[in-house]
Formats: sequence, C-alpha cells, structure tokens
Amino acid sequence: MIVYAECSFFIPEVATLKEKRAVLNRMRDRVKNSYNVSVAEIDHQDLWQRTTFALVSVASSKDAAEREVQRAIRLFESNPDWEMTACTIDFL
Repeated sequence: MIVYAECSFFIPEVATLKEKRAVLNRMRDRVKNSYNVSVAEIDHQDLWQRTTFALVSVASSKDAAEREVQRAIRLFESNPDWEMTACTIDFL
C-alpha cells in the first residue's frame, strides 16, 4: 500500500529564502530520520513564507503506511516556526 500526503505551511517568522531553507531542512531531516517516509518540497520553492511538502510511505498494509504518514504530519504540526494551512492524504 502507498500513502501519499501533501501538506502546505505558512512560515511567518522568516524574512529570506535562506531562513526558510534552514527551517525546512531541519524539519525534513527530523521526519526522514524518525519515520519510514520520503519527503520533498514540491511547491512554493521561490516564496519565502510558504511551502508545500509531499510525504510518501510504502508498506505491506494500509494501516502501517498511514500510521507512518500520520506520525510525520504530527511532527510537522508540532513545529512552532510554521502553521499548517492544508493537508490531504491519498491512498494509492
């Protein structure tokens, strides 16, 4: 089973793309090291206060894949540097 999620965030405290990258890299690395998911920034690369991440998990069961994606999303949500504006989950 493959579970795919897209999550968009608003990052109010950053003023440059360099600051944005620092926040994104820190969180992306934490998620990749903690959970069995792949993570990539897929939209808003040129905007300094917005981003959209794609998360993908592949597992033998739907529950296992969904659990990993949900845990990664919760970790993203726990970051005080940004606010989640949207998140969708699809099952493939």
